[in-house]
Amino acid sequence: MTVRLRSALDGLPSYAPGRNVPGAVKLASNELSFPTLPSVAEAIGAHAAQGATGGLNRYPDNAANLLAEQLAALAGAPRENLVVGGGSVALCHQIAEITVDRGDEVIYGWRSFETYPIVTGLMGGRAMQIPVTAAQELDLAAMADAVTDRTRLIFVCTPNNPTGTAVRTDQLTTLLDAVPEDVLVVVDEAYREFDRDPESPNGVQLALTRPNVLALRTLSKAYGLAGLRVGYAVGPLDVVTALRRVAIPFAVNSLAQVAALAALEHGAEFVPRWEQVVAERDRVSIALRGFGFEVPPSQANFVWLPLAEEATRFAAHCETHRVIVRPFADAAGGVRVSIGSPEENDQFLAAAGSYPG
Repeated sequence: MTVRLRSALDGLPSYAPGRNVPGAVKLASNELSFPTLPSVAEAIGAHAAQGATGGLNRYPDNAANLLAEQLAALAGAPRENLVVGGGSVALCHQIAEITVDRGDEVIYGWRSFETYPIVTGLMGGRAMQIPVTAAQELDLAAMADAVTDRTRLIFVCTPNNPTGTAVRTDQLTTLLDAVPEDVLVVVDEAYREFDRDPESPNGVQLALTRPNVLALRTLSKAYGLAGLRVGYAVGPLDVVTALRRVAIPFAVNSLAQVAALAALEHGAEFVPRWEQVVAERDRVSIALRGFGFEVPPSQANFVWLPLAEEATRFAAHCETHRVIVRPFADAAGGVRVSIGSPEENDQFLAAAGSYPG
């Protein structure tokens, strides 16, 4: 006899991280290619070197209060409306825990962030995947039409992972006006710092003015802290309070809190890095279109090639040129390519330009 496991695990998709291949350029995980900011590394080292009264032998602040105060100041939100989590992925799990019962519906675009179907399935929810448009954009009108009396949660990822496209403020406002106030709408803004579209929404502002909107942001991407897992959510007090209730204790470890505080203190030093990413993103997009690839306008730190079932073949070709990209191989799939350093991007473009497809 084997251990009886939850039936919700049957057929549950697994998260597939970007692969690391020795000697190859990794452009598969949307990481910032720059090294850790020296001031951040120094803060981590100083904390680890502390004595018995304040080092790694002590539990971190469970609520990450000091960090939460700084993040609230950055976002322009009241402290009580913000909660810190172990990356936005952990917060997605918490969001599903507080909203979704067995049989409830969760709406999101597809393709979009891989975590959405996972957290839906874990709670026994029903995934309502709304195909992106021919322009690889989230179809917010179709998402609004899909709402039923069983809908409990809607994820809007903007810029969308993996397509890179961003929704407009008027589109999102129309969706929010159409959704009942007892349905939570999560505006996932993990790539906001790379978004240069003046028509893009500000999820935090919406979350502070509507009773059913929650904004998600992270320090993993733009602040180069992917290895330490720090994200945060801003929204109505009752929703934020519920998120705190289901959080794993001490989920944001002390090194993550120290590093995040240092990163925020030296935030101006990241701006040139973001601008280089944006410039390289545009350069790579133009070059790929010149090779004949369809590349939708990206507002993130990656580009998307909607190659459908051909994605695996393209990724294998890139790997022979020692470049690792992220394929999603099905009818709604394609290849997501993170923007790296200029040299890394040149290596990828050489691979893409020689693709025989």
